[in-house]
Amino acid sequence: MADTSKKNIAVVVGGYSGEYDVSISTGAIYANVDRSKYNLYKIVIPRDPKAGWYHLTDDDAQIPVDRNDFSVTLPSNGNPKIQFDLAYISIHGNPGENGVLQGYLDMLGLPYTSCGFYTSSLTANKGHCNPVVRSFGIVEVAKSRLLHRTQASAFDADALLREFELPVFVKPASGGSSVATTKVKSREQVAQAVEDAMREDGNRQVLVEEFIEGREFDCGVIRDAEGKLHVFPITEVIPHGDSEYFDYNAKYNGSSSKVTPAEVETEVSERIKDVSAQLYDLLDCRGVVRFDYRYNPKQKQLYFLEINTIPGQTLESMVPQQARAAGISTADLYHMVIEGALAGASR
Repeated sequence: MADTSKKNIAVVVGGYSGEYDVSISTGAIYANVDRSKYNLYKIVIPRDPKAGWYHLTDDDAQIPVDRNDFSVTLPSNGNPKIQFDLAYISIHGNPGENGVLQGYLDMLGLPYTSCGFYTSSLTANKGHCNPVVRSFGIVEVAKSRLLHRTQASAFDADALLREFELPVFVKPASGGSSVATTKVKSREQVAQAVEDAMREDGNRQVLVEEFIEGREFDCGVIRDAEGKLHVFPITEVIPHGDSEYFDYNAKYNGSSSKVTPAEVETEVSERIKDVSAQLYDLLDCRGVVRFDYRYNPKQKQLYFLEINTIPGQTLESMVPQQARAAGISTADLYHMVIEGALAGASR
């Protein structure tokens, strides 16, 4: 029977996008959070949007979630109904990273660990977020063009290449983990790259983005329960083998090195951390987020790439690595996320 003196935490994993497996891996949070402090329940949202949500027990039983109040009724000990105190959102992509799940939880008045509905919705679509970040005037943003589904049938590759120099990146506007992202090097690749990205994006929108020469850096940020902002040491991502950039293979199949803290000039590191701290507040972020950048050493110019409002949080992921470099264990990082969300809800 659950300890009623501890908070009930729903660790929500799965989702509808191509990042389902990544989300399930991030659900490793479930195995690493201190059980002496919290009652944890893994809640799975299946790939099929029409399928029922369920609590996956430690012995792999599936207990339905009542979506009327986001509760679970256990089939033993007098059928106790579990009401959650917090949702730890670990879903990458739809519906956990784009505001959909946040809106549902807001309607129920249930606190959660990620950015709020508006910020999640904005930042999930790179084509919408990039102009907003550019408007702040604190960091450069790569030139890009957002293609809507209505433009796909009349898409003109030649016109696009008059606007952009090759290579360019073609990616789902709302995708993550570099799923269906293509580094296009020739005209012949353009149409297929657009089709692949359009198929992956839930809103059928594609972002065409200029290629920025240089090095890739990432920076995690979190606000703790006392309101203090922690900006972690930055990570440099160095792709290996066939990976020319931080693609899906580089991210999840070991075709990259992640160096934390990054071996870069202090001036560059501090610039990245300063911009990340400003963006965290300007975009009204909550919980732990990760900002990705490219730095062109020839131009000495920093470019914003994207914000990840649900960054990977397995032991090998960048943010836990950065936290450990700052002297914060992975278990303590999870504790900071949970307590920060609970404190934020009570303010």
